[in-house]
Amino acid sequence: MDLRNYGIVTASYWGFTLTDGALRMLVLLHFHTLGYSPVQLAFLFLLYEGCGMVSNLLGGWIGSRLGLKVTLFAGLAIQIVALLMLSFLQPDWAVAMSVGYVMGAQALSGIAKDLTKMSSKSAVKLLVPAGAGADGLFQWVAILTGSKNALKGAGFLFGGILLGWLGFERSLWAMAGALTLILMVGFLWLQGDLGKSTKKVTFTQLFSKSREINILSAARFFLFGSRDLWFVVGLPIFLKDVLGWSFAGVGAFLACWVIGYGMVQALAPQIVRRGGPANGAQAGLS
Repeated sequence: MDLRNYGIVTASYWGFTLTDGALRMLVLLHFHTLGYSPVQLAFLFLLYEGCGMVSNLLGGWIGSRLGLKVTLFAGLAIQIVALLMLSFLQPDWAVAMSVGYVMGAQALSGIAKDLTKMSSKSAVKLLVPAGAGADGLFQWVAILTGSKNALKGAGFLFGGILLGWLGFERSLWAMAGALTLILMVGFLWLQGDLGKSTKKVTFTQLFSKSREINILSAARFFLFGSRDLWFVVGLPIFLKDVLGWSFAGVGAFLACWVIGYGMVQALAPQIVRRGGPANGAQAGLS
C-alpha cells in the first residue's frame, strides 16, 4: 500500500469535502436571510447537481488520458475559483442576476466536486496492493467514502458557524485560502501520474456492461434524488424559519445526520460480508 500517496489523496479529498459541505450551508442560509424563496434557493443548486453528473461521466475519460493527479488538482482549483467568484457577489444586484451568477458559481463547484471525488476513489484502486483483491479494495473505498460523508457533515456545521462568525464573504475567502494550501501541498508531494493510460480509451468504454453495476447506479440515482428533495432546501429552511434555529444549530443537526450515514458507509464491508464475499449481487441484497 502506497501510504504516502494514499494519505495525500485522502487529505485532499477531506479538505475539499469539508469546504463543499460548508459552502452548501453558506449559500443556503445566506440567501435565505436575503429573502429568497425556497424555489429560488432550489435553483441555486440545480446546476451544481447537473454539472456534477456530467463531470462524473467525463472525468474518468479525462483521467485515463491525462492522469488522476491532473483531474484531482483541477477539481481543487475549480473549487477555489467558485469560492472566489461567490465572494464578489453584490447584495444590490437584481434577484434574477444574483440567481444566475450563483448558479454559474455552483455549476463550477459541482464540476469540482465530482472531479475530486472521481479522482480520489479511482486513485484508491491504483494504490491498494494487487493482492488485496476485491474485498480489500471494497474496505479501503468504504473507509474513504464513509470518512468523506462524516467530514461533509462536519462541513455543514462548519458553514453555519462561519456564517455567524465571519459572514458570507470572509468565510469564502478563508475556505479558498485553505484549499489553496491543500492544492500546493498535493502538487509538491503527490507522486506519479496515477491512472494515466498508455492505451487510447474510447468514450463508449465509460459505460459499464455489468448488469449489477447498472442496477446499483440506477438505485443510487433515485436514492439521492429522493433524499435531496427534502434535505437540500426543505429541511434546513424548516428548521430555520418554523423552529427558529440558529445558523450553527441547523448546521449541527444536518452534520449529525450526515456523519451518521457516513459511519454506516464505513461499516458497509462488514455488513455485506455477512452474506459472503463482496460482489455486486451480494451488495444488492444487503
